[in-house]
Amino acid sequence: MKLLRFLDKIILKLEEFILSYAVIIIALMVVGKAVSRALFSYSPPFADEVSQICIVIATFMGISFAARKGRHISMSAFYDLAPFKVRKAFMIFIPVISAIFMFVLTYFSYLYVMDVYESGRVTPALQMPSYYLYIFIPIGFLLGGIQFLRNAWINISKRDAVYLGTDAKDYNDEDHRDVSEEIHL
Repeated sequence: MKLLRFLDKIILKLEEFILSYAVIIIALMVVGKAVSRALFSYSPPFADEVSQICIVIATFMGISFAARKGRHISMSAFYDLAPFKVRKAFMIFIPVISAIFMFVLTYFSYLYVMDVYESGRVTPALQMPSYYLYIFIPIGFLLGGIQFLRNAWINISKRDAVYLGTDAKDYNDEDHRDVSEEIHL
């Protein structure tokens, strides 16, 4: 169990590092291209390509991070109005279904990456093998699927609250808990 927690911390730090630097590089490339074009009437040809690569990396590596923090997109109108037991069931069922979709997408994106690899395509400006760009897609889906399974598991194993992610309790439970604590005082 300690090994899994250690591995989880490493993955979290790696995700934070990748996401942080991807966003910083995107900003530098976009601003640098605009400044270069304004001052020198020249746009470096690699700027768009580097930005595109970083957007793909941030998008797909962000799946797991968002699921971990409970910050993924959700339609919560019915969920917010539901009683505790229904929300608890939703937060077991929804992550399991999401994980299944993530694993299916992992498989198909892996096949796509292998197709790009076998084609030998390279990027236009950097002449980098194109599959380097796409390799983050199945990795992101796989990590996202694992994280959604962890979210389901934490809701199964911990009955005290509803967890939106392994690092995030449902805000509805926090409000409910505060009111019940006041009543007992």
